Amino acid sequence: MERNNKESTLLEAVQLGDRPRIAQLLKQNTDVEVTDHMGRTPLMIAVQQNNTDIVAQLLVAGSDPNHRDLTELTPFICAGANGFTASLKLMAAAGADVKSVNRFGGTALLPAAEKGYLHTVQACLAIGVPVDHVNHLGWSALLEAVILGDGGRLYADVVQTLHDAGASVHLQDLDGKSAVYYADEQKQERVLGILTETLEDPQHPAVLEAKSLAAQNNWSAASQTVQTALESDGDNLDLLFYAGFYLAAQDRFEEALAQYSHALVVAPDALEFHFYTAYCYRLMNQSENALQEFEKGAALSSENSFYLYHKSNYLRELGRHEEAVEVMDELVARNPERYDFWFHKANSLRSLGRHEEAVKAIECAIELQPDNPLYAKHKAQSEQLISKK
Repeated sequence: MERNNKESTLLEAVQLGDRPRIAQLLKQNTDVEVTDHMGRTPLMIAVQQNNTDIVAQLLVAGSDPNHRDLTELTPFICAGANGFTASLKLMAAAGADVKSVNRFGGTALLPAAEKGYLHTVQACLAIGVPVDHVNHLGWSALLEAVILGDGGRLYADVVQTLHDAGASVHLQDLDGKSAVYYADEQKQERVLGILTETLEDPQHPAVLEAKSLAAQNNWSAASQTVQTALESDGDNLDLLFYAGFYLAAQDRFEEALAQYSHALVVAPDALEFHFYTAYCYRLMNQSENALQEFEKGAALSSENSFYLYHKSNYLRELGRHEEAVEVMDELVARNPERYDFWFHKANSLRSLGRHEEAVKAIECAIELQPDNPLYAKHKAQSEQLISKK
C-alpha cells in the first residue's frame, strides 16, 4: 500500500522504540496497519524486537495480532516462535486466533516446543492452543520437542509439560514414527521415562518445591529455594540449571550466566549448559555471544546436529540467511536423509532470492518424502518467482 509520511514515521518510530513519538502519531489517527516492504505492520516489528510495552501500546490502538506478512507469519505466531511470552499473552487477550498456523502449518506452540521455550509452551497451552496439532511436516509439538531437542533438563520439562497437557505419545509422523520411537532412538532416557510413565523422578527436593512455586509464577521464591539448596550442594547440576533458569525468568541474566558457567566448570561434558547460556544471551540481545555458545556446543558434540540446527534457527531469526545456508550445508552433509534440513535450507535460499538453488534443495526434500504436499507447494512458489524474475 502507498504510505503517507505519518505512516512511514510510525514504522520508523516503532523500529527505534520511540514510545512518545508513537503515542503522538497514534493520536493523529495514523494507520496502525501500515506495512513495510516485507508486509510487516508496526505490531510485527515491535514483537520481533521483543518490545512488550510498544506491543501493548499498539494493541490498545487497534493493531491486528492476526495480520499476515509476506511470509504468512502473524505477530501472534511470531511471538510464540521467538519465545516472547509476555507479548504472546497480550495478543491472546486482544483477540489473536490461538489456533492459527504459519505457512508450514504450525501453531505458535510448535516452534516454542522445538526451541525449548518452556514458558511460552506453558502459555500457549493455557490460552488454548491445541496440544496435538500436526504441521505439514507431520510433526506435533511433542514430536518436535523430541526430534529437535537434546533430551536435557530443559527439553525434558517441555516434554513433561506437553505430556501433562494430554499430548499423544502414540501420534506418528509421516514416516510412521512416534515420539517414543525418537526418544528411544536418540537415547533420551529421561524423556523416554516421561513418555512411557516409567520415570522414577530423581530430582532434588528443592527443585520439586521450586517447580511448584514457579507454577504460581512466584519466580523469586522459586529462585531462592534453589539458591538455598546450593549453599550445601553447590555442584549439583540440577540445582545449577534451575537456579539459572529462574534467575533468567526474572531478567537477572548475569547471575543466571554465572550459574551456567559454574556448571560447565563442575562438568565440562554437560554440553546442554552451552545451550542454556546461548538462550540467556539471546534474551539479553547479545547475538554474537549467543552464536559463540552454539558454536562451542557444536564443536564439542560433533556426533549430533542439535547445536548446529539451533544455530541455523537463530541465524534465520536474525535475518542472517547467508550464514544460515552455510550451517544448513553442513547439516545436510552430515544428515542427507533429513528432509526437514533440506526444506529449511530451501527457505533460507528463497529469502535470499536464490530461487534456482532453492528449487534444487526442495527437490532433495521431495525425493526423501515424495508424498508431502508442502514441498510441492514451495517448489511451485519458487518456480513462480523464477519466472517473474
